[in-house]
Amino acid sequence: MLVVMTDMTTYAEALREVSAARGEIPARRSYPGYLYSDLASLFERCGRIRGRPGSVTVLPVLTMPGGDITHPVPDLTGYITEGQVVFSAEAHAHGLYPPVDPLASLSRLMRNGAGPGRTRADHLDVAAQLLSALARARQVRDLAELIGVSGLSRTDQAYLDLEQAFRTEVLGQSPGEARTLDDTLDRVWRVLLRLPRSELSMLPASLLEGR
Repeated sequence: MLVVMTDMTTYAEALREVSAARGEIPARRSYPGYLYSDLASLFERCGRIRGRPGSVTVLPVLTMPGGDITHPVPDLTGYITEGQVVFSAEAHAHGLYPPVDPLASLSRLMRNGAGPGRTRADHLDVAAQLLSALARARQVRDLAELIGVSGLSRTDQAYLDLEQAFRTEVLGQSPGEARTLDDTLDRVWRVLLRLPRSELSMLPASLLEGR
């Protein structure tokens, strides 16, 4: 069973109004002090029931007022859930679907469910290298706004090329597309190989052989 909860920010704001009407002592940004435990009681209903088949997956959806991830609702939610997928207004403005921000998104359980014997032997190494490359690309993009693309080194320009290729070849999908994990990892490989081999320092030599 999949349970989708939306919008938890609106729920938290209603909880704040009820708390104020009761005359309770406010905490951070006037939200009640029990906001964390209240959200946890909702989110942590996921899992399995002993002796019964099936499972319950909870997917809470919330908005970040002003795009502020440190706002109490997304901040507390991040402490409760084991991962988060963050949508980016910038990616949406570029027409990307889904407009995911890979550097802000995370999974605390990925290493327990990926790698040899679970997904693919190269999964964790490729994911780590991609995130590192995207972080560097973001820094290069900020630098390019100051000195212009022509002032960048060839390596820095390769990172900008990688970022654009990631958006079009990996991130961007049609709403009805059913992409497999193997296909996604193969696409990530093609994107990473746009960089000089010397920049792929997080990938073992055994994985780079034959690529």
